[in-house]
Amino acid sequence: MTTFANKTILITGGAMGIGKLFAEKGIQDGAKIVIWDINESALQNTVNELKAKGGDISSYVVDVSSPESIEQNAKQVLDAVGTVDIVFNNAGVVVGSYFVDHTVQQIERTVKINTLGVMHVARAFLPAMMKKGAGHLINIASAAGMIANPKMSVYAGSKWAVIGWSDSVRLEMEQMGHKNVHVTTVTPSYINTGMFDGAKAPLLTPILEPAALVEAVWEGVKKNRAFVRAPLTVYLIPMMKGLMPVRVFDFVAGKLMGVYKSMDQFKGH
Repeated sequence: MTTFANKTILITGGAMGIGKLFAEKGIQDGAKIVIWDINESALQNTVNELKAKGGDISSYVVDVSSPESIEQNAKQVLDAVGTVDIVFNNAGVVVGSYFVDHTVQQIERTVKINTLGVMHVARAFLPAMMKKGAGHLINIASAAGMIANPKMSVYAGSKWAVIGWSDSVRLEMEQMGHKNVHVTTVTPSYINTGMFDGAKAPLLTPILEPAALVEAVWEGVKKNRAFVRAPLTVYLIPMMKGLMPVRVFDFVAGKLMGVYKSMDQFKGH
């Protein structure tokens, strides 16, 4: 059972959206909060707001697409607060367009932030957790990492990688004898934060409200769950893909549920 009271929690992309809500939950539960974000003005506004609520909070301007930025700031955090007990790997970006319309820069940025950034952040903080014999790494992936979707190819690819890597690290911690260093992989569908503005909810898969998702993740982390998926229909994806021939699954997901048309009107931030 992971507890948050008196723990140090680091959140990437914590200046807004669900990252900010994770910070608020941590404060409510008596944790010390460290926020990383590249948006300096939003970061300062969030820090001021949370400090006004009595939060013990510090912040760092970090570019998670840069290993150098991650390593430099991780060292500062570890020197300042000691071992980080819980890390929310939350920072992410999305480009909603066909693969052939992506620029080189968009592909590179998406993979650097969504995939490599997540790995480098974990690499920076896991050794101290292992040495302490306790910790929790929460990696915010996506249901897009479980199901193909037009106009999400690079984003989906970046999240597929996160899911495979994240759950492998969970098993590695157990295999190496670090059973109290937990890893939770989160695979939500579309979230109503503005990041997926214009996306259409597939059948039986409503757009998630940020506060509800944060509550679900929080409870899942407390119970050391390997996966937190939302909404409930996301739990059916592995079973459906495993049982159905590809074209049958395409018909169900694409034609009946409307997944493959869900990004047609995507606008984003």
